[in-house]
Amino acid sequence: MKICVVGAGSIGGLLGVKLALAGNDVTLIARGANLAAIRANGMKLIMHDGQELVATDVKSTDRIAEAGVQDVVILGMKAHQVEPVVDDLAALLHADTVILPMQNGIPWWYFQRHGGLYEGKGVASVDPNGKIASTIDPKRLLGCVVYPASEIVAPGVIHHIEGDRFPVGELDASMGGLDSERVKRVSELLTAAGFKSPILPSVRSEIWLKLWGNLTFNPISALTHSTLVDICQYPLTRDLARNMMKEAQDVAAKLGVAFRVDIERRIAGAEKVGKHKTSMLQDVESGRDPEIDALVGAVIELGNRVGVPVPHIEAVYAMVKLLGRTMKEEKLYIKGHPIP
Repeated sequence: MKICVVGAGSIGGLLGVKLALAGNDVTLIARGANLAAIRANGMKLIMHDGQELVATDVKSTDRIAEAGVQDVVILGMKAHQVEPVVDDLAALLHADTVILPMQNGIPWWYFQRHGGLYEGKGVASVDPNGKIASTIDPKRLLGCVVYPASEIVAPGVIHHIEGDRFPVGELDASMGGLDSERVKRVSELLTAAGFKSPILPSVRSEIWLKLWGNLTFNPISALTHSTLVDICQYPLTRDLARNMMKEAQDVAAKLGVAFRVDIERRIAGAEKVGKHKTSMLQDVESGRDPEIDALVGAVIELGNRVGVPVPHIEAVYAMVKLLGRTMKEEKLYIKGHPIP
């Protein structure tokens, strides 16, 4: 199968290597030193158990149009990086091309093919100009929830930390639901590459379950420079995470979403991951623009839309947004250093 991974970063690189080694025709869209390293040595993946995998036969370019028509297009970048490339995606599409967004948080397409009161409404936090929603045909989309954690440790080198689940699902039942041929095809594609990819009856419910952790642990870790286990075991931050999760749960309930686990179980799951730095903390330590609005701002937006107050989420959002602005204006990264 011909697959283009737009954004060969931590998750895109993980997928690209495994899909290529499973025998697929993979093209990676990358930039700068990352692209140069892939062209010279292929893309390397260091698994959580130390096993090293190298995909040397992947194609790579920084020009999306050069990739040509694809069967599956994986959007591996962060939410705020989608709009700048959205016009270029047309060059990758044939009549049946499936687009698989891999962004964390509330996606731009959340209310597309949603039905009910909010059908077709935009999500300004992740698509402020409505550009993405108006350019990408929602009929091409499959929902996907990203559970693995990985990081770029050097140009062309990805370290897989933990997790192997990429659940997928149709946006609505009219596209075939659990019996959709294309969702079965994508699930089988990911499974053959070594991932777990169950087909979901309600992909939006799974999005909220994953978001439950991201909207709390990511900003708290970025502000405190603490890992998941630290946040979960320190009583004050554990209470803060619990309060934020309860507010998000109330918003989701107004949208018809129920969680299949309770708050304490979700926190316990994060605690078991251990001394893991969240992606937002990694961004702060590297001077990259943190992914704030899709993970936190969008929940505030939806809370306002359905009339549910979210004061704890709003307070944390204000602080982490100021942190992001300070990093950008001062052109700095913030990383802890040992006291001599």
